[in-house]
Amino acid sequence: MLSNTFTVAILDDFLDAFARIPRAQQKKVNKFLRKFRSNPTDPSINYESISTFADPNLRTVRIDLSYRAIVLKPESGNVYLLLWVDHHDEAMRWAQNKRIEIHPTTGGLQVLSAVPVAVETTAKTASEQPALYVGVRDRELARLGVPESCVAAVRDVDTLAQLEEIQDELPPEAFEALYWLGEGESLEEVERAMAVTVQASVDTTDFLAALDRDASKRRFVTVEDDSALEAMLDAPLQKWRVFLHPSQRRLVARTWSGPVRVLGGAGTGKTVVAMHRAVYLAEKVFKEPTDRILFTTFTRNLAADISANLDAMCSPDVKRRIEVTHIDKWVAGLLKRAGYGYKLAYWGQGDTLQRLWDLSMQLADPASKLEDSFYRDEWELVIQPNGCARWEDYKRASRAGRGSRLNRSQRKQAWAVFEEYRRQLERQGLREPEDALRDATTLLKEGKVRVSLRSIIVDEAQDMSTNAFRLLRQAIPTQQANDLFIVGDGHQRIYRKKVVLSRAGVAIVGRSHRLRINYRTTDEIRRYAIAVLEGTSFDDLDGEADTTARYRSLMHGEAPELLIAEDFDREVGAIAQWVQEGALARTAVVARTNSLVERYTKALEARGIETRQVKRSEADDPSLPGLRMATMHRVKGLEFDRVVVAGMSEENMPWRRATERLADAAAREDAEAMERALLYVALTRARKAVLVTAVGAVSGWVDRLSKAMTSSTPQS
Repeated sequence: MLSNTFTVAILDDFLDAFARIPRAQQKKVNKFLRKFRSNPTDPSINYESISTFADPNLRTVRIDLSYRAIVLKPESGNVYLLLWVDHHDEAMRWAQNKRIEIHPTTGGLQVLSAVPVAVETTAKTASEQPALYVGVRDRELARLGVPESCVAAVRDVDTLAQLEEIQDELPPEAFEALYWLGEGESLEEVERAMAVTVQASVDTTDFLAALDRDASKRRFVTVEDDSALEAMLDAPLQKWRVFLHPSQRRLVARTWSGPVRVLGGAGTGKTVVAMHRAVYLAEKVFKEPTDRILFTTFTRNLAADISANLDAMCSPDVKRRIEVTHIDKWVAGLLKRAGYGYKLAYWGQGDTLQRLWDLSMQLADPASKLEDSFYRDEWELVIQPNGCARWEDYKRASRAGRGSRLNRSQRKQAWAVFEEYRRQLERQGLREPEDALRDATTLLKEGKVRVSLRSIIVDEAQDMSTNAFRLLRQAIPTQQANDLFIVGDGHQRIYRKKVVLSRAGVAIVGRSHRLRINYRTTDEIRRYAIAVLEGTSFDDLDGEADTTARYRSLMHGEAPELLIAEDFDREVGAIAQWVQEGALARTAVVARTNSLVERYTKALEARGIETRQVKRSEADDPSLPGLRMATMHRVKGLEFDRVVVAGMSEENMPWRRATERLADAAAREDAEAMERALLYVALTRARKAVLVTAVGAVSGWVDRLSKAMTSSTPQS
């Protein structure tokens, strides 16, 4: 355990530098840090002052004959900051013109350049646009974290392109705030989005106080014990485990009076916030051995991935109080404890439900002039969400959003099919998942089964039904502090469920928040993916429309590429060439269906490329070798450096089986929206690069997108 006499903190850049050095040197850094964190004043640690360094508080320390770490050792106080590690010459070069200062307004620690920041300017005519920040006062720039040394350069900025040219010379919080202002946001909105906090009084020499402020915690983390530092060094590039944006931190470390909803586009860190929230509650709020927190999501592999990440984020004692499971498994366990007499049956798993449905459809009246596909849609979109068990229930049920209008006679005729299907399920002792959700809710309400939960955290909420949220609300039946924390994005809804939280008794008024910055992908990939959604409406999980208007990425890279091949063999050849340009274990090939994934897997393996399937029931371990292969559904919640979205021909996207069978216009529109969401999900799994491929006639969606972007075609 680190002595209370000293405070050791790490800059996020240190982890980046550590990840890049050779493994042999990493081991030596680990050995050095064991000594350093226990006693940074150990006489064997040779702090060397370099007279040419711009900041007199910076020191070098020896790792071995060739490698050095850069440490800040303030003139007063026992605070030590680990800033960088590299080969001797590179470490010296990094530190040469760096200054570590405390901002006098925000009180946050900042890494600055001692070289004056300059913007290339040209003489303007009277008719040209004025400087971008001409209406912003100096004190307002200071509130946003702009250092005084950078104000003059900021005043010279005329365009966002010029701002991006000096991005590396600005503290991240200052660049981000200036970017939003340049986009036309008001000062008040920017301060709110970035959780700006202005300190009443700042001692610019008190590094210990500075480390405790949210403005510093974005980039600096205090090392509290040995295990925390070892966990950081084991996964240095997974910095999200440690560092949070102030807008994320204010959601995590707070007492909420009731349910909270957090919305955000792909890559905005919703799951990261949810995981940090779980750890915060277990460590700081619900600390008794009997306290339990449920962390639930919709899919098995995402639950497994979250559980593995939490293992690395907190101690075993804390993790024992956080139950991570997908919703179906949790419900099944609850029902089993209650002695539930039915077996759960799922569409697509065996042919039992299809056989029972076909028997029931024999009662469909041809005179009603209702298409066969209408009945299945009515069952999924009206009967099940509304829990219609009797004719009286269906007679009163809302059919809002259904394109087919029914008179009373048609509704009565349709009910005969649904009633028979329920009878068939009962005879077989079966329940569909939505029935099980309602039964579990009733069992909880009647006290026939009990759960002891202090808090529930829900990830990917858009894929859960209103019935699921009724059950979760009943699990903590009285609204109380820190009860429900819900994150999701209607633009990523890929299953035929649509939650309306208020109808489930989950009141979020006054406790709804939005994350706006995509930390995963480049803005080129974000814009490409967002274009898929244009012209389609999406909801905010509570019955209102949602938008991506203020959703941005501050990173840039190459535009997604499009390859249209003459045949499958040439397509696979181009994919094989492209994926081998990066690390296979951090690259994924994604396709619409299981059969397509299997076909690409066999073809790529025949070319000597090792592959690894992303499985539905286990976390993806990035340390294992092999090109990742997955369906669009399976990669939900995951991320990779490079992604191939393969097989994007017109018959695969939108997938005809998902849309063409639907007779109801509203159901077709909803199915198409989910297909768009699937493509959006697939594209936004990529951090750095995307390749979209097709054989022959390309999907109209992809073709339209790519014409708006600069595309290049890999050689077959």
